Amino acid sequence: MHNNGKDKEKRIFRSTDKQFKEFQNKLGIQFRNEKLLKQAFTHSSYVNEHRRKPHEDNERLEFLGDAVLELTVSHFLFLKYPMMSEGELTKLRAAVVCEPSLVAFAHDLSFGTLILLGKGEEMTGGRERPALLADVFEAFIGALYLDQGLQTVIRFLEKVVFPKIDSGAFSHVMDFKSQLQELIQRDGTGLIEYKILQEKGPAHNREFVSRVSMNGKELGIGTGRSKKEAEQHAAQMALEVLKSHT
Repeated sequence: MHNNGKDKEKRIFRSTDKQFKEFQNKLGIQFRNEKLLKQAFTHSSYVNEHRRKPHEDNERLEFLGDAVLELTVSHFLFLKYPMMSEGELTKLRAAVVCEPSLVAFAHDLSFGTLILLGKGEEMTGGRERPALLADVFEAFIGALYLDQGLQTVIRFLEKVVFPKIDSGAFSHVMDFKSQLQELIQRDGTGLIEYKILQEKGPAHNREFVSRVSMNGKELGIGTGRSKKEAEQHAAQMALEVLKSHT
């Protein structure tokens, strides 16, 4: 009977080994030290139930990954948004590294399927628990940093996180209007004007189209669910146009 338990554990380990290999192939990353990779996905509840074999949970890696993520995201934002104030950069970074964002990144890569959990945690739906998934994402970043350094982490984020910033997934926390104002003031004189060109759709699903112009010359057009959002998107477009001309 006792042997059955050991055999079962061996089988579980073989199947998780296979999963981790497939996972690395999918990401195009091969860990030099696979123990680090597994540790990133090991929850404390699993360690408590497997005392015979010493396992380490992911909490220390999570601590490290949190700092690595803050640094790499800060560096990316610093270079991407030269017009942004410190306060705005801080706000945007907070949106990128907050729990719901990390959970979304973890979901995109099916991190939940790889987590090593204790039975109790498994039965209460731990695999889908947001805080747990966010922690695993940070722990993975910490493990990758220890295994292969900052450049590999940046290359990973270039595939998983930075494109989302580029596509405007976090633009709800960005104030493009004040950035545009700052840019125009810095470059000399210019009067910025916003005009709502159109209101479309039924009352419960309005869409507004806004134009921003400087001294009568159109700089950008944006749409949004509110006048404010349309103006922000128009300002965002104007910033991209102005920056491409500098």
